[in-house]
Amino acid sequence: MVGSDELMSGTGSRLRLMAVHAHPDDESSKGAATMARYVAEGAEVMVVTCTGGEAGSILNPAMDRPEVLANMSAIRREEMAKAAKILGVQHRWLGFVDSGLPEGDPLPPLPEGCFALTPIEEPVRELVKVMREFRPHVVLTYDENGGYPHPDHIRTHEVSMAAFDAAAEPDKFPEAGEPWQALKLYYMHGFSRARMQAFHDALVEAGLESPYAEWLGKWDPDRADVMERVTTRIECADYFEVRDEALKAHATQIDPNSRWFFVPLDMQRRVWPTEEYELVRSLVDSTLPEDDLFAGVREKVNT
Repeated sequence: MVGSDELMSGTGSRLRLMAVHAHPDDESSKGAATMARYVAEGAEVMVVTCTGGEAGSILNPAMDRPEVLANMSAIRREEMAKAAKILGVQHRWLGFVDSGLPEGDPLPPLPEGCFALTPIEEPVRELVKVMREFRPHVVLTYDENGGYPHPDHIRTHEVSMAAFDAAAEPDKFPEAGEPWQALKLYYMHGFSRARMQAFHDALVEAGLESPYAEWLGKWDPDRADVMERVTTRIECADYFEVRDEALKAHATQIDPNSRWFFVPLDMQRRVWPTEEYELVRSLVDSTLPEDDLFAGVREKVNT
């Protein structure tokens, strides 16, 4: 493995953050305000999307039209480009085919040639290429459950973890560029019971209808909350509006009248002004809990 001091030999570099996602729209629903904040502060941010989202259903009734369904792949690429521009991030497609979310009892088999069934070495090699090109200091990905058990999300976790290590190994994929060792890796964590409860209570207190009552009522009391795993909370309330605009750019997937937008922005900023992460790999020293994904990295980059 390349030593961290050797790989950081360039001084005065801009901080670089990479977020690895399964489908277009995932980047806007998970960590988007964090990315927008770091872009505004001068960091370089790249989103890598593993699949084209071809198997996604049309979730916005206004877009549920035959011509949209017939051109789903091209439209989702256009939506992703628009969202990336809104967030101010660079973007790369990894180039694999959406596996879809199998439903039914028993579950149907995944389609041949999809991302989740592709031999893992192929997407690892492609992600290593992008990592060695972009040279991120920090990588964001999903946890071992994929955030939720979609086969593409779970495979994204597996690929990200393998590529984080392989990118630094000179004998791994030598054709993919010069080795690069990212310094930190985080899991992105989205909705938690604590967050839903906080928004539910705030809405009820304000005399507004809460869309979270049903979810909370069905929550298994023995199920752990992801907040128990969180190590890092990023203040990004000033960028919630940017996040929402990026979400709306994915018009086939996001209904602007859905529960995504039920909680008023001023209430979100007051009740829960952060996005949450779990530090799982680090080659630098930082003190937990953190309020900066680049904690411990800034000193390496700027010395």
